[in-house]
Amino acid sequence: MRKYFSFLLLLFSTLSSSSQDSLYKEQYRPQFHFSPKKNWTNDPNGLVYYKGLYHLFYQYNPFGNVWGHMSWGHATSKDLIHWNHLPVAIPEENGVMIFSGGCVADINNTSGLGKNGKAPLVAIYTGHIENTNQSQHLAYSLDDGITWKKYDKNPILDLNKKDFRDPKIFWYEPKKYWVMALMLSAEFKMQLYSSKNLIDWKLLSEFGPIGDTNGVWECPDLTQVPIEGQPGKKKWLLQMSMNETMQYFVGEFDGVKFTNENPADKIYRPDYGPDYYAAICYGQLPKNHLPVSIGWVNNWDYANDIPTSPWKGAMSIPRTLSVRKTGNEWILIQKPVEKIKSLRQLAYSGKNRIIEAYISLGETSQQCEIEVEIKPNAGSVTGVRIAKGYDSYLEFGYDTEKKILYLDRTKLANKSFNKNFEKLNRYETPYTLTGSTIKLQIFFDKSIAEIFVNGGERVFTAQLFPYDEFESEIEVFSNNIYSTLVSGKMYKMKSVW
Repeated sequence: MRKYFSFLLLLFSTLSSSSQDSLYKEQYRPQFHFSPKKNWTNDPNGLVYYKGLYHLFYQYNPFGNVWGHMSWGHATSKDLIHWNHLPVAIPEENGVMIFSGGCVADINNTSGLGKNGKAPLVAIYTGHIENTNQSQHLAYSLDDGITWKKYDKNPILDLNKKDFRDPKIFWYEPKKYWVMALMLSAEFKMQLYSSKNLIDWKLLSEFGPIGDTNGVWECPDLTQVPIEGQPGKKKWLLQMSMNETMQYFVGEFDGVKFTNENPADKIYRPDYGPDYYAAICYGQLPKNHLPVSIGWVNNWDYANDIPTSPWKGAMSIPRTLSVRKTGNEWILIQKPVEKIKSLRQLAYSGKNRIIEAYISLGETSQQCEIEVEIKPNAGSVTGVRIAKGYDSYLEFGYDTEKKILYLDRTKLANKSFNKNFEKLNRYETPYTLTGSTIKLQIFFDKSIAEIFVNGGERVFTAQLFPYDEFESEIEVFSNNIYSTLVSGKMYKMKSVW
């Protein structure tokens, strides 16, 4: 069976390479977001930095453009923007799918899996047997992630449960052991385990239920992040996913348990749009490197039906992370990685213009970055519309009366491919301006929009599928009463492919 599967993977890889010239030119293909050459992808997995490369593993179906046959796809990058595709890393085999998990460079060979002085890359993932069992398995690589061998004594952790998944692993230096975060998904609990060797694991503590329990808990990510304005000081950030959204907590981790320091009765989202999920952070980054996370851009309510081919699913722009104390709350601050600026080509620049109804930015594009600073007058609803044409557009704005940020897909024309996509058309969150202006940084990439508000205090991610290239106008608007465009820039973005 293994030889047959390997032959099929080689055949698919060969066919993919031979048709590469026709790929990455499709109508909805993102040009500066990662997507596989072909077929389905979902959660990012095993994000690890090793020997100058950022490794991106991801949930992947080698055989089709819908969910199924979960395996680990693999790509690497030197800058988090340009990616090199690699063969499937860990394939489904013998009825065991390769669900989400983590990866580390075991540089001190604590696992004993290294040979001849070669440190192993160790991946721990959930082995999924449909409707039967989820347990934790191990695989390792002795050639820096190119080829992988499954541990011959798998599973390494099995509670005989159907919903026990998505390990995230990291080294905890003060106690000199590895820590693994895992989800008891249906029980809304995160479990923390420790190990000296990545193979034998001991339960440390549990966290939850708390916050949003409307959907099963998945994909825990526990990472230290810097505190803005306090050099050298850090907090622990816990992110997790649930069905179609995410939430985060900020607090302390003492090597045994995580303690949330945000109000327990309030839900905090890393992204307030419909299409950001399963975000996790890179491990083993260089000492002064800011934490970086990547999420999956899609939504389980319509993921299989989005009108993209021959691929389905993409990753977000990598985001750098920090936290800021506001009153008694810790707020997550997310910004696109600096390297994204290398793709910019300035196409429009303007200042101090009155927005009586709307201002067109003149240049049209479905592959751009937009930066605007708007001074809204009291009573106004103001913001930016993208992909405008044939009375179709996506709108993002701020309502000064209601004090909300909102993303609205109501006016998009292409929605009928899935009933849930038609229904899930407006997303909003309370927000009070602390100054007189609002700054928006919007990335529009063919079928993806990522919107960063006031330096990453809030983020919204959404998919959209313009019918053709004529749905590409960009305008700044103000309803009810005029506002002022303090400054605006639009950059056309080069393709990374």
